[in-house]
Amino acid sequence: MFTSEEPTRFGIGCLGSRLLAGSATLAETLKGLVDNQNMSFEEAAKTAGYTGSLKHLDSVSLPKGAYFGFVELHIEQGPLLEEEGIPIGIVTAIAAPASIKVDFKGNGGHAGAVLMPDRSDAGLAAAELALAVERHVLESGSVDSVGTTGVMEIHPGAINSIPSKAHVEIDTRDIDEERRNVIVHKIYQSALEIAERRKVILSEFNIVNQDPPALSYESIIKEMELAAQQLDLKYKLMISRAYHDSLFMARISPMGMIFIPCYKGYSHRPDEYASIDDISSGVKVLALTLAKLSSN
Repeated sequence: MFTSEEPTRFGIGCLGSRLLAGSATLAETLKGLVDNQNMSFEEAAKTAGYTGSLKHLDSVSLPKGAYFGFVELHIEQGPLLEEEGIPIGIVTAIAAPASIKVDFKGNGGHAGAVLMPDRSDAGLAAAELALAVERHVLESGSVDSVGTTGVMEIHPGAINSIPSKAHVEIDTRDIDEERRNVIVHKIYQSALEIAERRKVILSEFNIVNQDPPALSYESIIKEMELAAQQLDLKYKLMISRAYHDSLFMARISPMGMIFIPCYKGYSHRPDEYASIDDISSGVKVLALTLAKLSSN
């Protein structure tokens, strides 16, 4: 139904559902995005067969209430259901994601000739910021606060050359939007402080997206629970710390999500796996939930 759920190429996930849900500024933002090969979003879209102009992207949005309900089935992407032997997770809320791109510029130089006190090392600034992300997330005191520095690129990338440039991409999420925003602000303050202390330039600190969390609709939660009970399947109420298209569809429609277990909670890796039995249980709960909602 949607395209580009993952943010790995252009740094913004769930492009299809964001646009369908009416993201007012996204179409404009996409015009300035390039991937790590410096290909623009518009060029990539044309390569994939999309022949329309980006200026028409905002025309695909749907009005609030366009759907009676939206229900998504997904693997948990975490270990809880498998560890507890529970076949069905019923999602009550989806965590709020924020994505940040950061660039540091230093002076570079020869690894042997430039003395340590005289260095402006962009690579060390990036490494220190990654540790600051971890520290600020842990300082929140909540298990629901998470942060990941998933991209770190240094230039020129030679063993005998001091890094003159560093690019970092940070993902931080929380079920509590205000707490997540505090973490983002602390990351920014750390980036400024690190740049000054290490004598490098903070050339970019771009918050690519900073989305609010979404709550599952109470009536859909109830129907999912009734479906699991009718099918004699044990279930667990839980939050989703990963975000999905449902996060954005919740802006225009009542939303619900069903989780099934996955092997050791593995996801976004080659050994991601869900058993046929668990997939079957999830599909049955989804189908029965949709039938119940349709009858209403």
